[in-house]
Amino acid sequence: MTYQPMPVPTPKPNRTLRTVLIVVAAVVALCCLGGLGGGFWLYRTYDNAAGPAREATAAYLDDVRAGDYQAAYGRLCERVREVTTPEEFTRVQSAQEKIRSYKFTGTSVSNNNGRVRGNVTVRIVKETGAELTQSVPLVKESGEWRVCQ
Repeated sequence: MTYQPMPVPTPKPNRTLRTVLIVVAAVVALCCLGGLGGGFWLYRTYDNAAGPAREATAAYLDDVRAGDYQAAYGRLCERVREVTTPEEFTRVQSAQEKIRSYKFTGTSVSNNNGRVRGNVTVRIVKETGAELTQSVPLVKESGEWRVCQ
């Protein structure tokens, strides 16, 4: 009588590497999606804070460029209007070289103990072609951004 060898069960394929790769890919995908979502949220938060400050600066510069000094004066903060009369503001602005164009190069907004301030950096081109970079300080008064030079 001959003995037959005992059948050896076929080994199960080792799928550990595949499982690890799937888990790593899932984690990387979640991190990427989280990073994109967080970046979008951060951008929207910054834009919601900085956008109105840039818009107020643009409105002020547009008024000055158009020669509408009364409207530009109305965009100044209360502190500046207390020390400068509309006539004095008009005299100073009309004596300056006219603005041909401008471009925003930076914006910062801060909230310190409930006092909201902003600073918009603008590259201004004058009618003669002279270029200058000017920092326009702003303050939020009664919910509106006002130029506070």
